[in-house]
Amino acid sequence: IKLVIPSPKGVLDGNRVTVRRWARILKGLGQRVGIEGRYRGDSCDLLIAVHACKSFPSIGRFRREHPRRPLVVVLSGTDLYQDLKRGSEVTQSLTMATHIVVLQKQALEEIPQKFRHKATVIYQSAEPLKGSPPPPKSYFRVCTVGNLRPVKDPFRLALAGRRLPASSKLRIWQVGRALSSGMKKTALAESRRNGRYRWMNGLPYWRTRRLIASSHLVAITSRVEGSSNVLSEALISSVPVVASRIPGLMGTLGTGYPGYFPPGDTQALKQLLLRAETEAEFYQELKAECTRLASVVQPQREQEAWAKL
Repeated sequence: IKLVIPSPKGVLDGNRVTVRRWARILKGLGQRVGIEGRYRGDSCDLLIAVHACKSFPSIGRFRREHPRRPLVVVLSGTDLYQDLKRGSEVTQSLTMATHIVVLQKQALEEIPQKFRHKATVIYQSAEPLKGSPPPPKSYFRVCTVGNLRPVKDPFRLALAGRRLPASSKLRIWQVGRALSSGMKKTALAESRRNGRYRWMNGLPYWRTRRLIASSHLVAITSRVEGSSNVLSEALISSVPVVASRIPGLMGTLGTGYPGYFPPGDTQALKQLLLRAETEAEFYQELKAECTRLASVVQPQREQEAWAKL
């Protein structure tokens, strides 16, 4: 099996975390697996291509050279919610695919009807952590995780934090590499001017996982997501989440989850943060929902889904 992932080497983004996990799962199922940035014509029995648009050259080459072999196309958030509406490359990739994978159930509604018979939902999983430290007692820690780029709306949480009353003990820890000089400049400036905000830059994966597990709350502010590893990592640790109301998150959390805010709405996010910090009943409601959803992101469930596919 060849796994094609078009994200740059050396940048640990959500897609690369996902592909590494899938490689472990597939190897555990007895397969030989290689990860590449693009398909170079090497012999393989099966190609799994992440991102229908960015992997289009690899998908096309594999189909031309191996017209009868299975080809799995994994749809990203930008495939589903941006590129599918704009151009033909995603549609051509779906035509060439023998199987399509999406990462949450609402994604099925975006796929054109003629391709839906090929589609399978495989929720992303996360390994439970052992011995995580408890959340801080002297302040209320909210973390947000993801490389800094516009689609993640990375500074929405910091902007909401500025609006909190002086009595609030909420502190914001942001993890993620700046993928442009402008993003780095903004993060450093926010660190200087916002006493509640701390930019951690990139951290090793194990440290990020422990930070998530030992936070009071995780905020996911993205404008577009296919799904979210950070969401899975929070759920498996029963850490409550506040999230932008977008299909890529609602497809896992459900439409009735109480912790949503409209994408880009700083004031609405501020109100959610304040409620989570000060209203014990609301916080416990969020925690109970996230604890219940932990079963969706169990590793065994993801392993069984890939074995079935």
